[in-house]
Amino acid sequence: MTKVLYKLDTFEGPLDLLLHLIEKNEVDIYDIPVSTITDQYMEYLGTMQELELEITSEFLVMAATLLSIKSKMLLPKPPIIELDMGDYEDEDLDPRAELVQKLIEYRKFKSIAEELREKEVERSLIYTREPEDLSAFIPELEDNPVRGLRLADLVIAFQKAMKRAQSRNSVARIQRDEISVRDRMRQLVDLLDEKGGTLLFLKLFDENTTRDDIVVTFMALLELMKVKEISCYQHELFGDIVITAREDREHHGIPGTEIRH
Repeated sequence: MTKVLYKLDTFEGPLDLLLHLIEKNEVDIYDIPVSTITDQYMEYLGTMQELELEITSEFLVMAATLLSIKSKMLLPKPPIIELDMGDYEDEDLDPRAELVQKLIEYRKFKSIAEELREKEVERSLIYTREPEDLSAFIPELEDNPVRGLRLADLVIAFQKAMKRAQSRNSVARIQRDEISVRDRMRQLVDLLDEKGGTLLFLKLFDENTTRDDIVVTFMALLELMKVKEISCYQHELFGDIVITAREDREHHGIPGTEIRH
């Protein structure tokens, strides 16, 4: 009759079988009843032979090892050697020590393998997909004409202009006609066109600039930014404000009504 080659599903090897027998008998792994465990191990091998299953060599090697340990356990212990330092007994004479160490290591790796297997099962339940390009769904936002420019920057620039106006040593005061914010806006737009589309804020004032001129110019700049005719930015912290004409500006954006200040 042809023998059938069969791989055990329950026990991966002799150590797995021994660990199962120890847990089944609820015995301490450090104090294994070798006689009982050996009898149960041999009974298992006998069952395999009855079922005509192929027994691997490692199971047979372990059977021989158990029988050897069992026979050593039955032998009388050697007498205790009496020395000047007192009674001495070799604690390494326990023939089970090496087997116990192997079982402990095997149990440790088996526990780790079971934990990794659980993680593998959990990970198999997770499905991923390649990232898609969602840029088409991003709403288009209008450019902020004062991006990077804070209110504090405008206030500081205004204060600098005021200090320059106050600190000048004027001999005479020239009275000028008041100019409206609307007219100043148009002057600034024309001046930008003459200067190639770029101006410095402090360059708009000279030593004859009055307080009213500074206020009107400041408000005109704010209105021009509001109607998206110009943009303002700084190259460095507390630096002069750079005024540039927007490429997409429309001259009809300047309000036709008078702006009071």
